[in-house]
Amino acid sequence: MNQEECIWPAGFRAAGLSAGIKSNGAPDFAMLRMDHGAVAAAMFTTNLFAAAPVQISRQHLHNSRGHASVLVVNSGCANATTGPHGYADAQTIGDCVAQECGCAHEAVLMNSTGIIGKRLPLANMLKCVAPLSQRCVEGSVEPFARAIMTTDTRVKMSTRLVATHSAPIRVTGVTKGAGMIHPNMATMIAVITTDAALEPHELDAMMRVAVEQSFHRISIDGDTSTNDCVFAFASAQRAAAADHKELQRAFCEVARDLAHMIVCDGEGFTRAFEVRVRGAASAADALAVSKTVATSMLVRCAITGGDPNWGRLLAAAGRSGAKLDPSLLTLRVGDISLYHNGQPTETSKEIAAAEFSKPNVMIEFHLGLGLHDDFFISSGMTQEYVKLNSEYST
Repeated sequence: MNQEECIWPAGFRAAGLSAGIKSNGAPDFAMLRMDHGAVAAAMFTTNLFAAAPVQISRQHLHNSRGHASVLVVNSGCANATTGPHGYADAQTIGDCVAQECGCAHEAVLMNSTGIIGKRLPLANMLKCVAPLSQRCVEGSVEPFARAIMTTDTRVKMSTRLVATHSAPIRVTGVTKGAGMIHPNMATMIAVITTDAALEPHELDAMMRVAVEQSFHRISIDGDTSTNDCVFAFASAQRAAAADHKELQRAFCEVARDLAHMIVCDGEGFTRAFEVRVRGAASAADALAVSKTVATSMLVRCAITGGDPNWGRLLAAAGRSGAKLDPSLLTLRVGDISLYHNGQPTETSKEIAAAEFSKPNVMIEFHLGLGLHDDFFISSGMTQEYVKLNSEYST
């Protein structure tokens, strides 16, 4: 997908600008408008220090029974752990947006991302609501995507078309995320939109399936934020009905694209790796092995160095809590078999090192115990990641 091809579905307009939140003057305030209203769904962080905008969005979505007209997101300040004043700031911004856009206050959803513990520059943001609203246009996703970035080095967006008997239905998604990425919730801020006609429960179900197969299968550092959210909107601007299986497929493909972009833009990124598990006795076992191996600090360090220390892979699998039989287990990295039926293969270290040094390392376990499969994606642990996060607020 070329970036110029990534446009909003019918019924959506968006913009981004600088509200002076970021010291470098980069865009930091984004708005997505649904002028005819939209069905809405969301998944929110399970962190008990959920930010003020997350709390408000959760309540608004409940009160509106799954409908929205505007989404606003700022970057550079999370407005989390800011107490009653931070909550009041978010409410004030939401009320200003509702007045400017001519919608009910509960039709406004919002989120923030950036440094935790700091309040928003309220006066600056209120001045920017009207010009931001007026800038909203159809077409390119990029202005919105750029305005929600924090430590991201590139915009992250994806789109798919679903054929119908008339005009195709579009599914478009955008996300930000490069650190504090880990299940379980959604592990970043993401927005998935479609011009299909869906009921609130249908959209919610599609979003949750897509999230489970994408954002819940990635990790960069084992941390989840106070502001993690996935929002989904359906504008019903295409009259033709889409096959729900094809629409679900489009949702999943867009979400997987975005999840992979997050991993490949992880702070200090050098290379990504995917752990696939096949032949597990249960679905829970398949996920446990893939997640444990992918999030192991020792495994991630080996991936960073291109070190073919495959014993770390087996050790992580062995402590996952899943049912394993070493005499049945097979381990492959790329096209190379390293462990088969209870013993190492005769693969040379040089050949194995070549597989561990690829930009995307593919690790596959076959447990030989059942029919259940799963996967998990992560990235190497680098010195640059440590440096960036040791200086993040300074």
